[in-house]
Amino acid sequence: SLYVSEYFSQSAQKLSFYSWYGNAKLFHFHVPEDTVLLRWLLQASRGKGPECTNMEITVHFRHGAPPVINPLGTRFPANATVRPSYNISITLGSAVQNTTFVNVTTPAAGDWFIAAHLPQAAGRIEVKGFSTPCPYMFQADMFVLRLTDMPVLEPGVPMPHTVVSPAKPLHVKVFVPKHAAGMRFQLSSCVTSEQRACAVRVLLGSITLPQSFQRSLTCTGSINCSLALDSPPWEKWLQIMVESLGTGNASVSVEMLASFTVCRPGSTSSFLNFISLNQSQAAARPGAAGSSAPAAGEAPRNASGPRSSCLQSQPVVREDLDVVSVRYRLLNGPSVPVSSLSPTLLLLNLNTGMDSGGSLVVNLLLNKTSVSLANATVAACVSAASPVLSLNATQNCSTAFSQGYPLSVSTSSAEAMLIVLYPQTDDWFLSLQLLCPKGQGECSGAEAKVTVFAYLTPCFNDCGPYGQCSLLRRHGYLYAGCSCKAGWGGWSCTDDTKAQSVGTQNLATLLLTLSNLMFLPAIAVAVYRFYLVEASVYTYTMFFSTFYHACDQPGVAVMCIMDYDTLQYCDFLGSVVSIWVTILCMARLKKILKYVLFVLGTLLIAMSLQLDRRGVWNMMGPCLFALVIMVTAWVHHGAKRRHCYPSSWKRWVFYLLPGITLAFIAISVYAFMETNENYYYTHSIWHVLVACSVAFLLPPQDKHKKPWAWSQKLTCRYQICQNDREELYAVT
Repeated sequence: SLYVSEYFSQSAQKLSFYSWYGNAKLFHFHVPEDTVLLRWLLQASRGKGPECTNMEITVHFRHGAPPVINPLGTRFPANATVRPSYNISITLGSAVQNTTFVNVTTPAAGDWFIAAHLPQAAGRIEVKGFSTPCPYMFQADMFVLRLTDMPVLEPGVPMPHTVVSPAKPLHVKVFVPKHAAGMRFQLSSCVTSEQRACAVRVLLGSITLPQSFQRSLTCTGSINCSLALDSPPWEKWLQIMVESLGTGNASVSVEMLASFTVCRPGSTSSFLNFISLNQSQAAARPGAAGSSAPAAGEAPRNASGPRSSCLQSQPVVREDLDVVSVRYRLLNGPSVPVSSLSPTLLLLNLNTGMDSGGSLVVNLLLNKTSVSLANATVAACVSAASPVLSLNATQNCSTAFSQGYPLSVSTSSAEAMLIVLYPQTDDWFLSLQLLCPKGQGECSGAEAKVTVFAYLTPCFNDCGPYGQCSLLRRHGYLYAGCSCKAGWGGWSCTDDTKAQSVGTQNLATLLLTLSNLMFLPAIAVAVYRFYLVEASVYTYTMFFSTFYHACDQPGVAVMCIMDYDTLQYCDFLGSVVSIWVTILCMARLKKILKYVLFVLGTLLIAMSLQLDRRGVWNMMGPCLFALVIMVTAWVHHGAKRRHCYPSSWKRWVFYLLPGITLAFIAISVYAFMETNENYYYTHSIWHVLVACSVAFLLPPQDKHKKPWAWSQKLTCRYQICQNDREELYAVT
């Protein structure tokens, strides 16, 4: 046999601490057909700075769809199916790099996904620039070894093959036809080259993660051995590996035979389905003429009839609505006839490769009036790759290489729902059959009507009122995840274990909004001292900070007067400009120079905030530059007067020192104390402290200028000249 090795690599990604699915870094690979060995090369590294500590990285694997993970231990929504993901842990200790290999023999072909993340996030709100986070990087590479000439086992034809040695197993494959109800594999004529007892092991199927349903068969001696499989995967290549269990290098000759039991479906003829589809599309257009196609719920059956077939197939149309959004429409109406003679089958196509990033929702509703037997039950199974053709009361819903999801409806419980999170890329099937407690003879001739609603949605229930559905992207692959708020958690933000009450949400909104009213004293002081430009800036900041925080709330107490991004930008701009104009006002510059710096600084601050809104230097840069201007002006005033400036000790003790102290406390609270849990009161304290510090730091009015001096100017017909000796320059 000729083996070919291939190598696939993706760029490294920076890992994040986990708080929701968007923090997990996703890697998407495609394993080609006839692959006999898959090897993952996982490389993790961290920075060398003192902020880097020992860290444990969790890596999840899954075939067919992104892994469903739950690192926080939260609850999933009701009726959701959850199977634990396969994961490993990589520890970064004293070494700055770790290399790990993961081998998978006879892997399933198709899409494979890897998700990696750090432990749970601490919840502290870090100001960008105050601290340098340690970079943790992760990269996944894939090596595959595949056969270019894998032998094909023809159904019904015995084929002799030879296992060369125990170190070189034999790989063959067989194609499973559509409507295959069962498969039987038989191995016979087992002979060794050294005339010893023959011992071989046969592995049917491929390995999938997190769960693998690979079947094993051990054959010893010359006795024929066989294995029967129910519901093998339709229209797929089934890989079979035969390995010798003997010692030494003796070869083993075997004869293999694969046979299938094909189910003949009974369904509406394709021609009548086509007419029904055209009629439904034409009826949607105004003025469309009627058609003689059968009415909904009265679909004609083909010549085989319901009693001569092992399943009844109902035609389903896939309707793509948006990204990861699909609706399935039954041509014969939403109601499906279900009998006890054979299962009713619906095909839900999810094999485009872009459907695995959402949630598949199947809802069943029983029409109670259609069931003549009160104790009858409609059993249903949702499965991938192949349908469940033998439904029973135990509702195992297992096929040859997968485990389906059971559902049931009855007159006592007429509705059932199933949510499949991140369904794997494949053809999905919904099987329904009427069951009676005393056997199928009791249900003979009975029929039930079940309304089926099936759709694919990015996020179930749009993440609810306390979550936001976000569309995530890794290269060309799109998938969705829920970002929860107000203490809610879980996959669809349905876990209220740590949820905030409505009273707490209202309190948070009131604190964050009404705390901005502390700017009113600063505005009053500025107006009284004739600092009208500064008062306008404080009013602007108070207004937009109030309504930004009213719109920024995670719960139900939310009010947005305009776009959220606009409110956030105006809030950040007003905050930084308020600090800028306050410090320049304290510098006691000439008015023309002060107003030029006001305008020029505001324009530069607006530009920098547009570049990086949350960067710490967008606030610290203007503050430091304004402080340099203020200190330079104070030194200049002190040198001119030959004494300290400001000269009054009362000004220092009762105004400057309290204002500076409040400002430093506010910065400390803002930079080092805020977390997601205490944000609503720590940030409110920040509002109060900053507003109070502004009221203390504003300089007093000019000694030779009365408050509200413009009233005097309005009554005069000439210009008044004053000599402000305090500032050592004239104002005209």
